[in-house]
Amino acid sequence: MMEPTNPLQIADYRRFWIARFLSWLSGSGMVVIIGYQLYDLARQSYGMTIAQASFMLGVLGFVQFVPMFLLTPVSGVVADRFDRRKIGAISVSVDMAMALTLAIATWQGWLSLPLVLFLGMAHGTARVFVGPSVGAIAPMIVPPALLPRAIAMNSMAMQSGTIAGPAVAGLLFGWHPSLFYWMAATLLCVSALALLTIRPLPAHAANRETHPMRMAWEGLSFVRGNPFLLGCITLDLFAVLLAGATALLPVYARDILHVGPTGLGEMRAAPAVGAAVLGILLSIKPLERRVGITMLGSVALFGAATAVFAVSTNYALSLAMLAVLGAADMISMFVRSTLVQMHTPDEMRGRVSAISGLAIGASNELGEMESGIAAWLLGAQGAVLFGGLGAVAVTLIWAFLFPQIRKANRFTPQEDD
Repeated sequence: MMEPTNPLQIADYRRFWIARFLSWLSGSGMVVIIGYQLYDLARQSYGMTIAQASFMLGVLGFVQFVPMFLLTPVSGVVADRFDRRKIGAISVSVDMAMALTLAIATWQGWLSLPLVLFLGMAHGTARVFVGPSVGAIAPMIVPPALLPRAIAMNSMAMQSGTIAGPAVAGLLFGWHPSLFYWMAATLLCVSALALLTIRPLPAHAANRETHPMRMAWEGLSFVRGNPFLLGCITLDLFAVLLAGATALLPVYARDILHVGPTGLGEMRAAPAVGAAVLGILLSIKPLERRVGITMLGSVALFGAATAVFAVSTNYALSLAMLAVLGAADMISMFVRSTLVQMHTPDEMRGRVSAISGLAIGASNELGEMESGIAAWLLGAQGAVLFGGLGAVAVTLIWAFLFPQIRKANRFTPQEDD
């Protein structure tokens, strides 16, 4: 039987890709609508000022992060101890239930700030289990030689969903605010079923016999004792923590650029457009050399583009900068994900993916909280500018704190030269 030369030639990978795409399409669209509804509720129904409503966007990010912070050790152990596809399907089903609740609440006019914040917490709980379980599936169903290309295609699925989700959500929201939630619930159901049709992926026998507490400690010790992995994971944590402009996009859409929910959908999609273009290029011709310095450069570019976006009052320039930062983030994510997967043994991928997911979640959710607080103190534009310049500074510091990253030439450790 001929060996596959492309991940899409593998039936299980095709199912995995579809599940990932539908999950991201639904999730990214819901995030746009939830953020806009929360901000609009705070301004209109609760009479909050722009600064106060911006702070509520930060609170939304915080309540999504809390379960991630508390449950990350558990999720990593679960992903390494049980069938990863089943854990992923159950977690996606939780998001499906959240989408149904939002659809009914929006349709019936029951939406309130406490309900939105509670459902945000439910979403964070689901995501903390989705990341380690689903993220560790690809290396189990794709040959090592095809893994960099598969990771690029994984990112394409994510970015394609992130492009389509906000655009479709904005369009359906204009017809009726609940329509996209109904669609998202349906797509998440299909995503869960697609994961379950992948062949069984039993956990390593040693993991089933090891005490869960010891497994969690082994995962933390492995990352802490590997400066290369530690540097890769924490670079994203601190850079995106500072430069997360996404949480404040409703402020830009409503009160700075004056483009409304349709413009918000376009702005949320713009980074994904830039990322998708890079994703296509990387899936055709994956990066092979100077991977470490490329990752550092892409994070610095991400921060610089964020800083320009912060001060722009021209909608076209703002969209362009969002596309640039999306492309830069795509390069960084591709390199980081491939390096982490290549440097981690399969029996620990769930736990390492959980720790990496915590860093990403912290950078996103805590970044949203940081943005909300900074916007309260500095104004939205000042907060985003401060974050963008901070990301550039973090990149320079990490280049010297972790020379292993700067010197990494290829993805596989033994191939560095």
